[in-house]
Amino acid sequence: MTADTRRVALQLKQTTMKKIMVILACAVLTGSTLFAQNSQKIGWIESAELLQSMPEKAIADSALAKYQRGLQSQIETMMKDYQTKVGDYQSGEKKMTDAMKEIRGKEIQDLQTRIESMQQGAQEKLAQKKQDVYQPILDKADKTIKEVAKEKKYDYVIDKSGGSLLVGKEEDNLLPFVKTKLGIK
Repeated sequence: MTADTRRVALQLKQTTMKKIMVILACAVLTGSTLFAQNSQKIGWIESAELLQSMPEKAIADSALAKYQRGLQSQIETMMKDYQTKVGDYQSGEKKMTDAMKEIRGKEIQDLQTRIESMQQGAQEKLAQKKQDVYQPILDKADKTIKEVAKEKKYDYVIDKSGGSLLVGKEEDNLLPFVKTKLGIK
């Protein structure tokens, strides 16, 4: 054999070995993927429906609405005071001295600033109250879902409420089991 022939034979042998290695690697990956898919159990739940059915949510909704009404009432009182001061200013403006106009104008501006601050603060307080009121309910639901998943030997649970589950077997729906565990009918 000539050197060129040996080199071509060696390259052919190396190419063949590479192809065999690629095919072998693909077979191993496919086999392990199939094995992994077959050994994992995936369940699903619609958490929005679960939360809606929990009696604690109705109580939390009521408490949050009451808190919101209280904040709104405070803002409305300040707004009435503001409108009264603006009306008084406008009706008595012709009789006021420049110094009096400046003082009353500053009072109205300060009140407007306090109202804006109160509105912003109310939004922040309401968001914090919502977090405080709903977090224990969410924690309870989460804990129960995890307990049921463990009892039923599910490796993963997907939340259908998030919109990512398009199709799921009804027997893999954990909602009835979670409701039962929570004592919800």
